[in-house]
Amino acid sequence: MSTILSKPAAQVREPSQHSDNVPSLYYGWVMLPLAMLALAASAPGQTYGVMIFSEEIRTNLNLSHSQLALAYTLGTILGCLPITMFGNAMDRYGLRRTMLVMLGLFSLACGLMSLVGNWLMLLCGFTFLRMLGPGALAFLSGNTLSFWFERKLGTVEGIRATGTAISMMIAPIIGLFLLHNYGWRTAYLCFGLLIGCGLIPLFWTLFRNNPQEFGRGLDGIQHVQPSKEEAAEQAGLSSLTDFTLSEAMRTPAFWIFGAGKATYALIQTALFFSLVPILTERGFSATEAASLTTLFGVTLIVMQLIGGALADRFSPSILLCLGLLFFSGGMALVTFGTTGWIVVMSGIIFGCGQGTFFGALQPMWARYYGRSHLGKIRGFLMTLMVGSSSLGPLFAGSMHDLFGNFNMAMQIFTIAPLPIAILCLLAPQPQKQSVQEEDVETGNTPIPATA
Repeated sequence: MSTILSKPAAQVREPSQHSDNVPSLYYGWVMLPLAMLALAASAPGQTYGVMIFSEEIRTNLNLSHSQLALAYTLGTILGCLPITMFGNAMDRYGLRRTMLVMLGLFSLACGLMSLVGNWLMLLCGFTFLRMLGPGALAFLSGNTLSFWFERKLGTVEGIRATGTAISMMIAPIIGLFLLHNYGWRTAYLCFGLLIGCGLIPLFWTLFRNNPQEFGRGLDGIQHVQPSKEEAAEQAGLSSLTDFTLSEAMRTPAFWIFGAGKATYALIQTALFFSLVPILTERGFSATEAASLTTLFGVTLIVMQLIGGALADRFSPSILLCLGLLFFSGGMALVTFGTTGWIVVMSGIIFGCGQGTFFGALQPMWARYYGRSHLGKIRGFLMTLMVGSSSLGPLFAGSMHDLFGNFNMAMQIFTIAPLPIAILCLLAPQPQKQSVQEEDVETGNTPIPATA
């Protein structure tokens, strides 16, 4: 169970059942569906949302397949660069203000897509869609619950992550309906209007920064205004436990866990982008590809809930290692599987791996590095992940052109997670230099963040 650095006793107390100024319902449970909705709203910029319109866009603009792919790849790379700036804005101006601005900009980006008339405009459209959808909205959604929960952070993060799976089931259906009845330009215009006229008023009304606005602390513990001495003591405690981005980058765990996240994104994007030709090359059909992805989606929904709950009870190092081992095992089944059912079963293994890995990873950043600079820290990591995901299809395609098949790429993808899994298991808990020096001087043994 995670051991939390608690506030001094004078600053918190259990909420009174008869308190008139504190709502009976903890507002964090209202923020949970809002965080899920923000994640689902990024669908027009996600790959599963764009793919519905990609062929119509290509033929309408008279582009080749390579021209379309180049616009999407460059747009993804350019779009991931400012995410660290979004994190800085979140730390400086708060979640609510940043979320409202990004929803407004994403609405305009969808409107821009409806005006695309050539390749350069398409590149701009993809850049803003990728930057503001899977970039900004997904990033802000992923940070929201860290400011409302601690003890149940893993569990609620697992629930929040199902927003992606729900969006993957609903968004393509809506997209196809709009495409067939109104065309892709009107479809993007409808998405922009839905976000601008529907979500922005909803988030303006309901979205809040943190529980302190309701007189509470994390997990609903009633917050008491501290005295000057207590506030100074709390500020000193935060300075010892909350890492800046530069301080976090000096810890091995930051790069080990970040490398695991980037490797996961690179390999998984490459696999699903080329899944049909990869399986066709091995003598299987699109039916196996569809069955694999279906089993993956169903398993992922279940395992995200389980993985989040496990993250509240076990060390993230163990769970991250296990998730990468599952991932490598799934890649091995796809790479060396000789029958259709073995290949299809890999979808279950992939779902177990992703649910376990990201279920542990999401709450780990706040628990290891604090919340004062969480936006910058996770913004940098989000840039790393999105950037690496854009390189996955390019690497796999280049290996195919070089060797005439996907075998070499698949073998590399199978092996690559293994050394990172071992490093995750060995990664030490981050600790600031000043705390380490104090422990050496006093002979104290630091309390582990997880047990």
